[in-house]
Amino acid sequence: MLAELRQKSQITIPKEIVTKLGLSEGDKLEIIEVDGAIKLMPVVVYPKKYLTELKVEIEQAKSAIASGKQPVFDSVDALFCELEKN
Repeated sequence: MLAELRQKSQITIPKEIVTKLGLSEGDKLEIIEVDGAIKLMPVVVYPKKYLTELKVEIEQAKSAIASGKQPVFDSVDALFCELEKN
């Protein structure tokens, strides 16, 4: 598929690609150049506050596992078996 570079360095992504990737207006795309090729990759941008809160939760979970307060399961099935008991 061909796309034409327009005023202000804009291009239109063909509808078939937009539909196939499930893109919609407002989605973010990372643009990189690799060996003379331009690559566009859909990305998700999370607010910094969300990432900070997630980091705290992960650290708390790691501490609970290290102290033995958090059970660790060998598989998802083992986790669900334990959940079904409660």
